[in-house]
Amino acid sequence: MAKKKLLLVDGNSIAFRGFYALYQSLERFKNNNGLHTNALYAVNNMLENILAKEEPTHVLVAFDAGKTTFRHAFYDDYKAGRAKTPSEFKEQMPYLRDLIEGLGMKHFELDNYEADDIIGTLATKYGSQDVDVVVLSGDKDLTQLASEYTTVDVTVKGVSEIESYTPEHIMEKYGLTPPQIVDMKGLAGDQSDNIPGVTKIGEKTAIKLLKEYGTVEGVYEYVDEMKKSKMKENLINEKDIAFLSKKLATIDTNVPLDMTLDDLAYDGKNLEKLIPFYKEMDFNSFLAKLDTSNVESDLVEKVAIHYEVISEITEDMFESDMSLYVEMLGENYHTSPIVGVAFGNKEKVYVSDDIELLSHPLMIQWLEDNEKTKKVFDAKRQYVALNRYGIKLNDIKFDMLLAAYLADSTNNSEDLAQIAHFYDYYDVDRDEVVYGKGAKKGLPESVDTLYQHLARKVVAIDVLYETIMTDLDDKNQSDLFYDIELPIALILADMEIEGITVNASRLQEMKGEFAERLGEIEQTIYEIAGEEFNINSPKQLGVILFEKMGLPVIKKTKTGYSTAVDVLEKLKGESPIIESILSYRQLAKIQSTYVEGLLKVIFEDNKIHTRYIQTLTQTGRLSSVDPNLQNIPIRLEEGRKIRQAFVPREKGWKLFASDYSQIELRVLAAISDDEHLKEAFIEGLDIHSSTAMRVFGIEKAEDVDSNMRRQAKAVNFGIVYGISDYGLSQNLGITRKEAQEFIDRYFTMYPGVKTYMEDIVREAKDKGYVETLYHRRRYLPDINARNFNLRSFAERTAINTPIQGSAADILKIAMIKINKRLKEENMQATMLLQVHDELVFEAPEEEIPALQKLVEDTMNHAVDLSVPLRADSSYGDTWYDAK
Repeated sequence: MAKKKLLLVDGNSIAFRGFYALYQSLERFKNNNGLHTNALYAVNNMLENILAKEEPTHVLVAFDAGKTTFRHAFYDDYKAGRAKTPSEFKEQMPYLRDLIEGLGMKHFELDNYEADDIIGTLATKYGSQDVDVVVLSGDKDLTQLASEYTTVDVTVKGVSEIESYTPEHIMEKYGLTPPQIVDMKGLAGDQSDNIPGVTKIGEKTAIKLLKEYGTVEGVYEYVDEMKKSKMKENLINEKDIAFLSKKLATIDTNVPLDMTLDDLAYDGKNLEKLIPFYKEMDFNSFLAKLDTSNVESDLVEKVAIHYEVISEITEDMFESDMSLYVEMLGENYHTSPIVGVAFGNKEKVYVSDDIELLSHPLMIQWLEDNEKTKKVFDAKRQYVALNRYGIKLNDIKFDMLLAAYLADSTNNSEDLAQIAHFYDYYDVDRDEVVYGKGAKKGLPESVDTLYQHLARKVVAIDVLYETIMTDLDDKNQSDLFYDIELPIALILADMEIEGITVNASRLQEMKGEFAERLGEIEQTIYEIAGEEFNINSPKQLGVILFEKMGLPVIKKTKTGYSTAVDVLEKLKGESPIIESILSYRQLAKIQSTYVEGLLKVIFEDNKIHTRYIQTLTQTGRLSSVDPNLQNIPIRLEEGRKIRQAFVPREKGWKLFASDYSQIELRVLAAISDDEHLKEAFIEGLDIHSSTAMRVFGIEKAEDVDSNMRRQAKAVNFGIVYGISDYGLSQNLGITRKEAQEFIDRYFTMYPGVKTYMEDIVREAKDKGYVETLYHRRRYLPDINARNFNLRSFAERTAINTPIQGSAADILKIAMIKINKRLKEENMQATMLLQVHDELVFEAPEEEIPALQKLVEDTMNHAVDLSVPLRADSSYGDTWYDAK
């Protein structure tokens, strides 16, 4: 029989935690009626997380019944002096019980007792060999309940991080047993509950006394034998207070409760209650995640739609401004078969799973018609899929995926329904509900289910077009959508379709070369270690390095010694074995991920057809998958060699590469309007040498040595990412003090940069977001967080996003202009890849001079900045030779 698990939640405590975790975002969390919802939102997240983590069979959320309890009978000032409860918190509390009931949990409160007492009684009564108990609270008072069968989870940071208290953890942290937590509070008190404790005895002193005397009673048994001190005097004078404090801190585990374990059985969410609750609170993201497929209720009843299943195509089906959806179940649209197609508008949709209809002349004519606009979801996916049938999709006026992503870069699900739900549209199901997921993913048993699902997707696109585009208009992002993102989607589609030719035999050669080199490094490691072992086993490697060889232990893990890269980096110089291990790991990764990995994804046309993702990053930078060509390591020669396998598609052709030189620093110069930074770029100086001259006070560039330039380079690029003194000290191997002095000198020399950083952070705190030069927006929910680490990261992000995002936008603009000019000049040259700030083309050798002039001129003048842009180009027989 499976062991039961009882989850007991301290309702008041987690509600307070949730409220203050999102307190800085208080005004963002309101429903349509003006009700504050931050505590409810946070509690929902917390409870969802604990349910997923613990998978309890029984649950109860306990609440304090009122302001007075049995403790007030013997201490009037218990919990006195607490700050007045904010009205924004109090207004949410009545709704908290609705949330709990919607999540399928029982809740309970009892006059004269606190939630702690209810939890303590149930934990003590039911924790056993048959029942594990988990307590969730924001209050460490409950750690006294930890036992062999009870774990107390206490929220640490906001609502996301949990510290689990077991008897072992309490002993490790305090050197005490769980019952001694009560004695600790008896001596030290607890300010939050106004438990007085003994004057001048804090937690550390209390722990020290308890380690020696065991309990409060033990302390007083031997108090007379203690050395004369102010502490001894206070203990003697305040004996009654110490025992009172212990009594106040002790959880009552004998509360008269009229409930059994069966009464607390947890059967999952009550969607009949939860759906209307989420709707009332405008919790659209939570609504979108619910599986409502089995809910027999008008709560999730969808509006009727009109669709016709077709087996033939007629001319009267087509008109301008229709929505289109081509369905594939696989992620990779280069290979995934099309299983259905639907087109129409909110008035009527035509749908079919007969893919032969795509070959009908009237269908092709409509899809390719440049004067009949189409609205789609994920234009690139639709474009590439139809291209496999020889169809060129034209005149796309709306891409729901891209538009929603621009409006809010976190709203980037590849599931149409997820995005629809974000805009309060619930008349379409998530794909997971219809098709399943993982190994069970497939077409529904009823073909009618497929038809209706596709029709509903078409209607959703049609209905939400105006809503989403109005959202973009309001945010001044329509030009970003129409002039940059939508055109680049179709250019990327053509690049993906074209693919890049790969010399598989060269990859096979490399595989042999790298295997031989790995074997050599392996032998070197064995010789230094004095024995053979599994280098890929962290456990075995740890024993060799730290036990046999006696290298200093940097960090330990639960399973032994840490052999992570950062640990090995710190051990450099301790033994030559470290360099060999690092080299072995780097080469092994290149071998498995890139050499062997690329061999697996070569198509029958001897090409790799990567997929670019426009909606993954929040800065607008592109990502690539299947394979990820942006991650090929080029700092290592072995990594660079991978590029030798990428070749032009025809003999007599070359690969041509052009990349922006220091584009992010140039953007920083432009948007900060810093006089000195701009001057360096305008005069064509080496920016890192120029920075070194200013920071180190050097008059001539030739007097800047390589180390000075290296340090200046680290600061230049670090500034773009809001680097700290700690980060710079780690990068340069200098002290934090030296790093801070370096940063201070930099800001003295480049005051415009400092002003930009201060201004952009201030603006972000005020608006809650930052923008690129082209109005790409990134929201920063943690910019006003009380937590230092969260707030600092958001501030660094605020500084970096306008720079990195603007650079990404500029490269996209350049790609659009290059693509246009290549067509206008009727060149054979083809754009193949975009990798970071680099563009790769293939072209006949005789076109290379013209291509170089066209590409560099277009990239250099893609946009009008106050500093010049510069593209550097090269070409060769392989991608490797083109760098």
